[in-house]
Order: sequence, then C-alpha cells, then structure tokens
Amino acid sequence: MYHAELTPSQSSESRLYTFSTETKQKLRKFRLGTSRAKDPQAIIYEIDKKTLEIRPIDGEVYTNVQELADELPDHAPRFVLLSYPLTLDSGRLSVPYVMLYYLPITCNSEVKMLYAGAKELMRNTAEVNRIIEIDSADDVEEIEEKLKGDS
Repeated sequence: MYHAELTPSQSSESRLYTFSTETKQKLRKFRLGTSRAKDPQAIIYEIDKKTLEIRPIDGEVYTNVQELADELPDHAPRFVLLSYPLTLDSGRLSVPYVMLYYLPITCNSEVKMLYAGAKELMRNTAEVNRIIEIDSADDVEEIEEKLKGDS
C-alpha cells in the first residue's frame, strides 16, 4: 500500500496512533470555532497507553490559563491545543492557534517517547502551525509573553 501524500514516517505514525472520528471532528470544530473567541480556548489531549488513541482528557474547553495549568499532571506529558486572543504591541488583534507540547522533566522515558512519536501527527491532524514546548505548568501562565515574543 503506497500513499503518495504521506512520507514513510507519517504513515507509520498514523498506523501506530489513532484518532476516533469524533475526536477528528472535534479538532476541526475547535480550530474553526476559536478564531473569533474573545477569551483563550484550550483543550487538553492525552494518549491512551493501551490503545494509542489520542483523545481529549475530559472534553472541557478551558478559558482560563490558571485553570488549564492546574489541570496539567505533574508527571505525564499532554498536548494542549490553545487559541489565544491577544493584542500585539502594534495594537493589532491576533489569535494565534498553537499546540503546547507539555513534557514535564519528571516523565519516564517510555512516556516521553510515546508523546514524541505522536507530536507531528497531532500537529498535522489539529492543523496547528506552531508547537510551543513547555516543561512546567507555570510556563502556561507565561504563554502570552511567548506568543507575543514570536509574532
């Protein structure tokens, strides 16, 4: 079986990790629905270690970065899709849509590898342009500076 549009690494990732149809629909709806939001919008995703399905942890959309930070586990990686409206120094409104790749330093190497292997697939499936790697929940609270600094 040969797919012209997939590189070998992508095709092996997409066979290894899965998204339910429902999750794919939610990803698309979230991306399309957040561009006009007035508040930050974030959803936390995890990988099921047994089935290797990538899925939202609870389906909740976080609109407060402090609550989002509080939900991130101390010893497990997560993918966080984040749409964050901000006013640039020029006065222009921007709504960056990014993926936070949360990888606490205390994770074991097996779990790190699991998430590292799915990172690009998650990025492509969520249609995110940019990945921001963070290693502590405190980094979430400083995300506005990170987003402004790179715009």
